[in-house]
Amino acid sequence: MSRYFPYLLVGVLFGFVLIKSEAASWYRIQEMFHFQSFHMFGILFSAIATAFVAIQLIKRLDRRRALDGQAIEIPEKPPGRTSYLFGGLIFGLGWGLIGLCPGPVFALAGTGSLGALVVLAGALHGTWLYGALKQYLPH
Repeated sequence: MSRYFPYLLVGVLFGFVLIKSEAASWYRIQEMFHFQSFHMFGILFSAIATAFVAIQLIKRLDRRRALDGQAIEIPEKPPGRTSYLFGGLIFGLGWGLIGLCPGPVFALAGTGSLGALVVLAGALHGTWLYGALKQYLPH
């Protein structure tokens, strides 16, 4: 159990940052979708830049290992797949309708938000439904 503690610690820290930066605020998300504020766009752009730098560092390191010693492999994705378009549309529609994406849902559920718990239950149900229907969907 203690080997998972670093991951729990990073998750709690990430949730804290999401709450304090107002990235989990429904109002901030609505401001972004209505192009009324740069706040969320700034957070998203900084996340993209951070992820890009981190992935480039991981790819260039000689010893790419996770905390548990397992090798880190980042496979190349094939370009031009329409499933990315449809997945992005579904994700964006859900984000726009609910006002939350997966990271803040967990952070808000951790704060005891009843609405976030309902959204989390719906997200888990959707994940289960996708798993049940995956064989019938185009990939």
